[in-house]
Amino acid sequence: MKFLHIGDLHLGKSMNGYSLEDDQKAVLEQITALAEDEKADAVLIAGDIYDMAVPPEWAVSLLDAFLTGLSDAGIRVLAISGNHDSDERLQFGSHLFAGRGVHIAARFEGKPLMVTLEDAYGPVNFYLMPFLKASQVRHFYPEEEIADYDAAVRTVLSHAGMDPEARNVIAAHQFVAGDCGDAQLSGSEGPAAQHVGLVEKISVHSFDAFDYAALGHIHRPQKMGRETVRYCGSPLKYHVDEAGQVKSVPVVTLREKADVSVELHPLKPLRDLRLLRGPMKELLKAENVTDSDDFVDVYLTDENPGVDLMAAFRAVYPNTLRVRVGSAVERAGLLPEEEIHVRKRSFGELVSDFYGETYGVPISPEELQILRKAAAEEGLIHEAG
Repeated sequence: MKFLHIGDLHLGKSMNGYSLEDDQKAVLEQITALAEDEKADAVLIAGDIYDMAVPPEWAVSLLDAFLTGLSDAGIRVLAISGNHDSDERLQFGSHLFAGRGVHIAARFEGKPLMVTLEDAYGPVNFYLMPFLKASQVRHFYPEEEIADYDAAVRTVLSHAGMDPEARNVIAAHQFVAGDCGDAQLSGSEGPAAQHVGLVEKISVHSFDAFDYAALGHIHRPQKMGRETVRYCGSPLKYHVDEAGQVKSVPVVTLREKADVSVELHPLKPLRDLRLLRGPMKELLKAENVTDSDDFVDVYLTDENPGVDLMAAFRAVYPNTLRVRVGSAVERAGLLPEEEIHVRKRSFGELVSDFYGETYGVPISPEELQILRKAAAEEGLIHEAG
């Protein structure tokens, strides 16, 4: 059994006002070609198929063409929703699509959707578990003790009816922590993931019974503890923090029970995302300008360039995302002061600051208590007091 593991497509995404329609179309075509070249039996999509609950028309068309192409090639599709997706919209037509080998588990209904595929060694059970919150799981299992996200996932899997002797694969869209620490974020997951991920995390050992765990939610490709528990990462670079990453697709081969191999196939973007750092005059020299259609984020080490920086760079790099002039602190290689400040702030302090900036008045103790309680009930913080 051979399958591709992809996720965090974020179809419909733009970057600093630039549409990524052509870039996403090109990378999906590349993934389809890889699946055909590898004679893959299936493609697993581990959530965040769209970038927003109501995606633009072109994003829906891209997904339609992608799924149709895989189905026409006889390649099964096994997909789950992520936290960016609309469960109901993505679930639409799923029973009909299943007849074409496209299996979508977008709405959590108490148990993962199980799809069984056959190969020369027998059945492989794929468990499709969409993004879930502790509060959703409590609704289905009110008698269970579900204090956090980890307990929620363990509860769901304990009711999945899995045969540990069979070959089992799971697709999940959660924040997973391993024995060596948390997953490394990329920056494009967004501010919520940077903060919330610390309290919604689940243990990598929740997936010990699976031959392979296809994870989505984190955009940096990485394994979690063992080679067969893995974040595939996003197929494109969506943030300057990802400029140095090599995006790839894990191609997973299952043979007999516990005989699994993973091979990473790099993806080539239509337009790369690069960080340019240095003096303005050097960066704009003709001999230093390469791949001018790439997205570039510019960091100037000049103390006072004194011109229309964005216009100057867009004349050479039309897809310039941002131009920054480093402060003395940043040029010395230190962390920006505001970032240090945010990292030290508690939940209450961050909420109070946001409320004050938004409404122009301080948040009352009663309002803060209500927000704490709501966050605790959603599993975002551990205490309501």
